[in-house]
Amino acid sequence: MKKIVKTEDKILIMLAFFSISVGLWGNFRQLWLQDNGLEASIIAKLLSISTLICAMFIFIISKKIKIDKLKNFIMFCLIAKSIVLLGLFQFNHTNWSELIRLLIILDVLFEKLIIISIYPFITTIKKTDKLYSKRKLIEYIFRDVGILIGGLFIGKTIYQICFDYNLCLLISILFLVFACIVVANIKITINSNNKAKENNNCLRYILRDDILIIYFLNYFVGNIAMNTGLGLKMLMLTNFCEFSDSVATNYLLILGLIADVIGVVALKYLTPKNDYITVMLKFGIRFLFYIIAFCADTVEMTIIAISWSILISTAYENIIDAPYINRVSTENQLTFTNYRYIIGILGESIGLSFAGKMYAYGATSMLGLSSFFMIFQIGLSCTLIYMRHNKKREFLEVKENGSY
Repeated sequence: MKKIVKTEDKILIMLAFFSISVGLWGNFRQLWLQDNGLEASIIAKLLSISTLICAMFIFIISKKIKIDKLKNFIMFCLIAKSIVLLGLFQFNHTNWSELIRLLIILDVLFEKLIIISIYPFITTIKKTDKLYSKRKLIEYIFRDVGILIGGLFIGKTIYQICFDYNLCLLISILFLVFACIVVANIKITINSNNKAKENNNCLRYILRDDILIIYFLNYFVGNIAMNTGLGLKMLMLTNFCEFSDSVATNYLLILGLIADVIGVVALKYLTPKNDYITVMLKFGIRFLFYIIAFCADTVEMTIIAISWSILISTAYENIIDAPYINRVSTENQLTFTNYRYIIGILGESIGLSFAGKMYAYGATSMLGLSSFFMIFQIGLSCTLIYMRHNKKREFLEVKENGSY
């Protein structure tokens, strides 16, 4: 048991280092691109294309990578992402704009590939709803640590070293190196019972389950809604709300840290017994704030709507996602996760595309369009809860009748 816990902790430590890197660089990536002469609409289109290409690559790679090869695959992606970021560091403020765009696409690609591989890697050891939430909270908390590092140093000069976007990019590479070191020291033996078999029927496995089909649709619509509203949040805060980059960073950091606390407290103490109430807390209040911000069309209401959306973002993963992810058998977990992220990335790509188009009309227009998609998200979330509870009742009835 000690060995299992130790291995599990190593994976979470690796995730922590990786998340710090993502938080530090990802927070400034949009501003770094803007500083290199790209307009907001071009940045949105570039990120949209990047995520779309990610979906295509994930689908192809999912056919080749087996769950017992995940450690080597994660190591390769970490090294490749480090090299890509070094390239971006070197080409800062140069005329190599096309090469910068290519490297950004590769950066997003490897980042997504690492993220989708971590939980399937963990499930080779243990799989519970709380562990899924713990993994998400580790990701959120240490991403915010990365944002904290950027917020503390951006724009400052220490020992004649100016901490600009490019230096933050370099520091994020160091944390990727730390993650590589941790991965290299992870030793895991997958039991034959848990080792993933080549499963060409995973899609058929998913299509036979009505709950998983609706979950995929809900995940797709949810990613459209989230990225339409907040896909360009740093540009929204700096350009529409007139925050400086350091103020915007610290503001998002504070919100993120509070959101992490809310996520932990909600997981342990504040999860309602009624799952429909949980959906309303997670999405219903966000929907109302978005509608009010759209109608009021003021900076103050826009900030309130953005703030609440971030504050509630880490809460209730154990109700919104975990039951459906853990519904999938271990041998299908990796392929399922790949399909899930492909669908999520497609939604993210569409959401970023909408964000880029609505950006010209203002931040409240972005929130207004996002609220339209949230109507479907709330409806699908409630449908999933009904289906899941109904299946559980049917199972208990069959079990009870079979006992006689």
